[in-house]
Amino acid sequence: MNCEQISPENKSVLGKDSLTVEPFRLTLAKHGLTLERQRTATLQINVGLLCNQRCRHCHFSAGPDRRESMRSETVNEVIAYAQGSHFDAIDITGGAPELNPNLVTLIEKLSPLAPRIMLRSNLTAFNGATREHLMDLLKEHRVAVVASFPSFNESQADSQRGGGVFQESISTLKKLNAMGYGQDGSRLELDLVSNPTGAFLPSSQAQTETRFHQVLEQKWGISFNNLFNFANVPLGRFRQWLLQSGNLEKYIEKLASSFNPCAVEGLMCRTLVSVSWDGYLYDCDFNLAKGLFMGGRKIHISEMSGPPEPGSPIAVADHCYTCTAGAGFT
Repeated sequence: MNCEQISPENKSVLGKDSLTVEPFRLTLAKHGLTLERQRTATLQINVGLLCNQRCRHCHFSAGPDRRESMRSETVNEVIAYAQGSHFDAIDITGGAPELNPNLVTLIEKLSPLAPRIMLRSNLTAFNGATREHLMDLLKEHRVAVVASFPSFNESQADSQRGGGVFQESISTLKKLNAMGYGQDGSRLELDLVSNPTGAFLPSSQAQTETRFHQVLEQKWGISFNNLFNFANVPLGRFRQWLLQSGNLEKYIEKLASSFNPCAVEGLMCRTLVSVSWDGYLYDCDFNLAKGLFMGGRKIHISEMSGPPEPGSPIAVADHCYTCTAGAGFT
């Protein structure tokens, strides 16, 4: 396969904003590629959009005013689905999943069902007397913490996530380190996720990870396992910011022109199924934000007896260019 990046041609309209890029599905076809499921190894659970932050890059527009939240009935359906599906990994996300009152039940019931359990955290949602015990629960069940930490520059991080968030995040990282998270030999995994703070693509992941290790250790004595450096998806609040700042068209054209056919093989949607707070299934968290149901069909988790079949189609739209730009989401 020729893995050189391409520039879009034969452009067509992208959505109501009158942007012009080649449709993602057509770009796949031009490279002789199809996007179908392999064995589904990961169950991703979005427990709701309530969040204590209002990040500028959020593809869900999550925040303190959101009321979407997974109820106990749906939690039980998710647990039953996981029991009969034998996933390799379970990924709990939000919003801020720490704010869902059913999180403890999810962790306790799901931990025996998969070799790897992950919790995506913004780090500050752990703070408060009613939630600090969650870190002890995560340690007890060896839940991997995947933490949003966009920049080791305080002003950049706060501009994206809110004033004072950076220092709170540093404090939480120190607490997690003290518990053994991110320490060699502890088997308590602490990973960081870095997103650009503006309308541009991320730099080299290897170089960024090396720099984060150096700066966090030297300045704050903080250690972590891995860093994942991802582009921001032009959905939700980030899309609104791109519109307001006049960067939307250029940003999406940049994503499309950076299409890397070699990134398609490792796309998360090929091995993941995402369940929303109301129990409906999607091919990924971004399709959930876009409202594109799994394979283009509205299916509730209670209707599924196991993982989606290999070879099943995956719903795509032009935000998928984000996951295939450069190194992509692999």
